[in-house]
Formats: sequence, structure tokens, C-alpha cells
Amino acid sequence: MTGQPRTGEPRTRGATRRQPPNSQPMVGEGTPLPVEHLDVLIVGAGLSGVGTAHYVKTHCPWARFAVFEARDAIGGTWDLFRFPGIRSDSDMYTLGYAFRPWEGERTIAQGADIRDYIRETARLSGIEDRIRFRHRVVSAEWSTEDARWQITAVRESVGGTAGTSHATDTADRGDAAVGETLRLTAAFLFSCSGYYRYDRGHLPEFPGRERFEGAVVHPQFWPEDLDYEGKRVVVIGSGATAFTVIPALAEKADHVTMLQRSPSYVASLPTVHPLSRFARRILPAPAANRLSRWLLACLAQAFYAASRRWPERTRRALIGGVRRELPEGFDVDTHFSPRYNPWDQRLCIVPDGDMFAAIRAGKVSVVTDRIRTFTEHGVLLESGTEIPADVIVTATGLELQFAGGIHISVDGVDVDPAERLVYKGAMLEGVPNFAFAFGYTNASWTLKCDLTCQFVVRLLNEMRSAGMRQCTPVNTDPSVEREPFVDLTSGYVLRAADRLPKRGSRFPWQVHQNYLRDYQLMKMRPIVDESLVFSNPGSLTSVQLAGPITHTHAPASSVARGDHHLSRLDPVAAADGPN
Repeated sequence: MTGQPRTGEPRTRGATRRQPPNSQPMVGEGTPLPVEHLDVLIVGAGLSGVGTAHYVKTHCPWARFAVFEARDAIGGTWDLFRFPGIRSDSDMYTLGYAFRPWEGERTIAQGADIRDYIRETARLSGIEDRIRFRHRVVSAEWSTEDARWQITAVRESVGGTAGTSHATDTADRGDAAVGETLRLTAAFLFSCSGYYRYDRGHLPEFPGRERFEGAVVHPQFWPEDLDYEGKRVVVIGSGATAFTVIPALAEKADHVTMLQRSPSYVASLPTVHPLSRFARRILPAPAANRLSRWLLACLAQAFYAASRRWPERTRRALIGGVRRELPEGFDVDTHFSPRYNPWDQRLCIVPDGDMFAAIRAGKVSVVTDRIRTFTEHGVLLESGTEIPADVIVTATGLELQFAGGIHISVDGVDVDPAERLVYKGAMLEGVPNFAFAFGYTNASWTLKCDLTCQFVVRLLNEMRSAGMRQCTPVNTDPSVEREPFVDLTSGYVLRAADRLPKRGSRFPWQVHQNYLRDYQLMKMRPIVDESLVFSNPGSLTSVQLAGPITHTHAPASSVARGDHHLSRLDPVAAADGPN
């Protein structure tokens, strides 16, 4: 996952800045500089962006492409988040890439190990020199007449201050960036900028916040110099971040209190999964890693399906597991018994039961109540109880955003994502030559992103071989009902419902939270279906194809020769020379 709206760069680590030779700044007067053209522009150099670049480079060797990354480091989420204990909340065999399976022994990996894995993948794939750091895409304007995107981006100056502040009392790093405005064109735009804002996390208005004399920290912007050793820490929140940071804080803090309005479902998983350990014993490492990926993907899907089919039985099993981990007499009904069904919201994972161990040791306590106000020395609750604190951590969630906040328009008409359907969970209704990576909510992010990448490179090659320069998902079925894109009831999802696209009630507009089903639909089926419209500039009518792509707009001779617009998705780019 990598960020948006990509207006800042909270920290810069482990990356070499590179100034691209081709992107040209806008000029005020005189002769304009040449405009660079790309076949594919990838936005974001996080987990999905690096994977996409690998697939494009490997399967579309003809394509001129670049990766625009707003910060100056590879890694996305795994470079941005630096709070204590940061780790994966799903197994690494499925969070890792299909083309480069995770080789570590730990199933639940530390953030630094994931960051190194992504960077090493970029190096081994030979795509480091395609990444242009501190390049933030601001807008993308599609021209049907030209069959290309007009891209506006900002190349932020190395000395800029956007997003670098680490004061402990804010969750907003949206400072204005200073830099050059660039323009270029692209035949295909692929957003790999994740699903949340990098410059701002969600922070509710807490009464009396200004009165508190200690530090208030949002995990998205953890200060490197924060000293919490021997101090009393209150963590507000009950999601994955809270369950990740609390056990790590408890190792040094005097005491940590988890303060939640309502509980979440929690399950303890082993740091080293027995299935992967067994696979490694009987098979060579590459085969064992691939087998572990499939086994754990299927296991996760089976558990999700069982949870949705038998919610009450799953509920009892999850709460019973928590009860066995905690001391006798602990009020599990109040603190670990959610009011919703399993998988209405994401399940929280605690590796090797570390959270429960900290509770048993007396280092962590759980309070379920509402905040009345912050005080000078802690938090006063609606019940009248005051929790003393030296540090307050607001693990209150993310602020969701589609496609990195890029302003998208088609032929001069603004595109509101909330009014569009998603095609196979990868493209946007009525928007040509555009794809986005959005992972699963009930399994590892990368499982879906890998399928999306493989689908897109197949699409690019299909278009090129057929001489088609535009491909647009179009819904002609008025009976398709529109539903929320993400089927979770979590607060961060509900807050962003008006900013996210919609899924449909029928194929291919449905969004399946099912890897096995998507594998068949996106990888095994032919690319072309009745909802994809292929066309070329200047054609009197678009060509909607239900069968194999024909060469209606490309002379047979040009198809055979591989020239004209088939040398790239855009014929103008052919004059630009080789990659």
C-alpha cells in the first residue's frame, strides 16, 4: 500500500533521490519544452506499485513506463509507519508477491523486514531506475481525441518541508509543498497509491485536548524521539493498530491502558505457522513457499466463508479463544465481545497472543467507555473515572481516499468516483485506460493486487496486438444495483463511503472478497467481454467486442508488420525512441 493524496513525505529513509531526465517543467513564455510520453504511468512505489512495475517490465517489454512516488523512499505503508511493533496483520506468504514468494520463516513479519523485502524486490526486478521520487500526481485528464492522459504532477524540492513535521499533537501533515509543476502524457494510468491519505490520519475532536500536558501522538506520524519508557500510556482505539502498538509499548512503559468505545474480534495466531513449517520440512524452499501461499490463502477463505455462514458459531469460537487466554474473572463480555458479527469489520490478529500475555502480566489494562474530556493529567470518562496518562496515543484510524486523491477527468468532465461502478475490482466505469490496485479486506492485500496486475498486463498486450488504443468499461445493464465498494461497517470505511466507487450486483461489476473466485475470473477467463469497449481516436463508433478482438481500426498489414500504433499504445510515442 502506498499513499495519498501524496502531498507530503513524513520521513525520508533508505532511498536515493533521482531527477528524471525526461519530465519537463512547464514554461511561462517562449518555446515550450518537449512533453514526455509514457505507455504506462504507475503511481506509487509501495507494495502494489513495485509489484505492478515488475509485471509491466516483465510482461510488456515494449512499454515505456515510469513509477511516480510522492515521497523519497520505496515501501509505501511499510516505510511511512514507524510506530513500535509495526508488523503485518496477515501472513507474509500471501502478503508477499506471487512472483517472489516470501522466504522468511516468520509468518507474521516485522515492518522493517517487509520494507526490506519490497526494496529488494525492486532491486532484483531492475525497476529502481524507473522510480521518480518526490513526484506527486495532481491531475489526470483523458482526451478521447488523442487517446492519452494529460498528466499534471509536482516534483517537490529536496529542501521542501511538506509532511516533515513531527510535532506530537496533530494527525495532519498536509503542509503545502514547494516544487516544479510538470506535464507529461501517458497512454495508460495505473494507480497503486493505496486507499488512505498519507498526509493525514483520522483524529476525532477530543474536548479539552489543549489542556493535556503530556504528548498526544498519532501512530501514522510517530516521533522518533518520543520517550515513553517508565511512563503511563493511554492508547485510544480498538483496531489493528492498537493491538499492534500496545504490546510493544508495554515492554518499556510503566503501564498501558487500552481505551475503547466498543470491542473488536481478536484471534491469536502463531508467528511461525505450523503449515509453513511443515511445508519447509518436506519440500525445497521455493516449492514450500508456494505451497504455503496457497494453503494459507485457502485457509483464510475457508474461515471467512464459515464466519459469514455461521456467524454465531464463529462468534462463540473467537470469544472462547480470548477467554482461554485471559485470567479467570477477566470481564471478557465487556471488553472482548463485539456487538457486530465476525467480519462485519476486520478481524484483529495478535501474534503468539502477545496482547493477552501483557494483560496477564499486569502491564496492560482494557477500559471500555466513552471520553468526556481530556484533562491536564489524563482522560476523564463518561463514567466519571479518570485515567492518568503521560502519553496519549490516538489509534483512531485512517482517512480513506481513492486513487491518491488524483483529480480525474474525461474529455473535460470531472469524474466523481462515488458515482462510478468498479469493473472486476480493477477499473472504473466510463474511464478509459485506467486501473487501480485495491486489495482484499478479508485477506492479504497483495493477493488481489497480484491478480489485478496480471489482468492489466494481459489487457495491455491484447490492446497492442489488436491495434486498439482505448479500452473503457461500460455498463449497459440498467438492472445492475449499486452497493458500497467495501462491505465493512468499520468507522473509517463508513466515513469515506461518499468518496469511494460502487460495486454492482452483477458480473463484472461485483467485487468478490474471494481469491479463488477472482483467480478464475481475472486470470483464467479471456480478457474481452461485453462490458469492455475498445476504440481508436477518430473512429466513427466505438467497437464493443464480445469475442476476440478484431482489427476493425487497424489495417491487417500494420498488424502483421507490428508498426503504426501497435509498436506502443500511442503512435506518437514511437518517435521517442527505445526505452
